[in-house]
This record gives sequence, C-alpha cells and structure tokens, in this order.
Amino acid sequence: MGMIPTAHNEAKEGQIAKTVLMPGDPLRAKFVAETYLENVVCFNKVRNMFGYTGTYKGKEISVMGGGMGMPSIGIYSYELYHFYGVENIIRIGSAGAFSDKLKVKDLVVAMGACTDSNFASQYQLPGTYAPIASYELLQKAVDAAKQRNIPVTVGNVVSSDVFYNANKDASNLWKSMGVLAVEMEAAALYMNAAKAGKNALCLLTISDHIYTGEELSAEERQIGFHQMMEVALELA
Repeated sequence: MGMIPTAHNEAKEGQIAKTVLMPGDPLRAKFVAETYLENVVCFNKVRNMFGYTGTYKGKEISVMGGGMGMPSIGIYSYELYHFYGVENIIRIGSAGAFSDKLKVKDLVVAMGACTDSNFASQYQLPGTYAPIASYELLQKAVDAAKQRNIPVTVGNVVSSDVFYNANKDASNLWKSMGVLAVEMEAAALYMNAAKAGKNALCLLTISDHIYTGEELSAEERQIGFHQMMEVALELA
C-alpha cells in the first residue's frame, strides 16, 4: 500500500474493506450503501465517484462507483488493488443482451470477457490474453443465486470501448461466437486483478436486448437491480 489518498480517491488507510462492490453509476453505489449496509461511512466524494464502507450481516464491505468504460474502471480498480489492499472487486453492472435465451432483468455471471479494447497492450504479451473471472468468486455467486432461487446464466461477455458502433455487424459477429451480452468494463477489471494477483468478478443485469428492443429506464437501471445486488453482497 501507499500513495494514498490518490488524485481519484480521498480514502485514508483502513477505510476501505477487502471486498468492494463496484457499479458503474456512483448513484447506484449510494443506493446500495443506503439500502443494504449498516454503520455506513462515506470515504470518497472526489469527482462525485461516491464510495462507502459499512457492514452487511456483520461483515465489512465497501461499495464504490467505477464509472463508464475500461479507462475509468481501470483507474479505480488499480488503485483499490495496489494502494488500498483490496482483495476482491465485484462489478455489479448492466449489459445489453445478444443471446436469444436472455431477457431484460436476467442475471449474467461473466466467466470470461472478450474485448475490442487495446487495454492489454500495456502488458506486452506475446499473444492474445483471455480475461477471466476468479473461479472462487464465480462459484460463490452461482451458489448464492441458487440459494435464493435466482436464475443465472454463466458465460462469455464482450467488453467494448464503443457504445455507438460504426460497425453495424459487430453484434451479429459476437453473437455468432456464443457471446451472451455486451458491457464496457469487465475485461479491464479482470486484467487488473490478474496482474495484481487479486480476485474479480462481473455480475450483470440485462438492461436491454440488442435484438428484441426491450429496455429498462434510467431509473430502473440505477435502483432496480436488487437480485444482482443481493447476490453480490453475499460474496463479502
């Protein structure tokens, strides 16, 4: 540890738990803290990227926004792993479905994260890296969902740098490879965790379907992902 506070996080040493839930939206972090945690303390307000630590069923846990896209979550997760001693980060986010088996509000556990990003180039690897979840966290999440009779789909997602893609065939191509859904952060989180020797998992609620046109409102995306939040909290 060291180099804290940072330019992006004003937390002091010991203010952040070993396990952090990380939604993209800082207001979702605020909602999780106020709805589920006890003895809550806000440790970060820099750039309105709210972070909180509290207890859930007697266990200490933190929740902090990670922003949109791999550059953003790349910064926050790197600092949590390297400077604040965090061991586990669980992304709790939204995704657009490709799979015909998925519908709005379904829960996806991202076993792997394909990407169109150049994030891995910094490691100068002699090939293509495959970002994957930490199996222990993945297994715990699936077990927690089963205990609550919450259906989950486990598989591959794609973390894209592009929201409005000029390649109109991109979705069809990813779908043809069995990729379940698209989001924008998991691959960077998984790579940061691997490089740091730490653990990461991405849980996703389907907020819209690329092919059927179903979609949730902005408010529903902010506060409506209760099943995903409850599963993630059990991983503390």
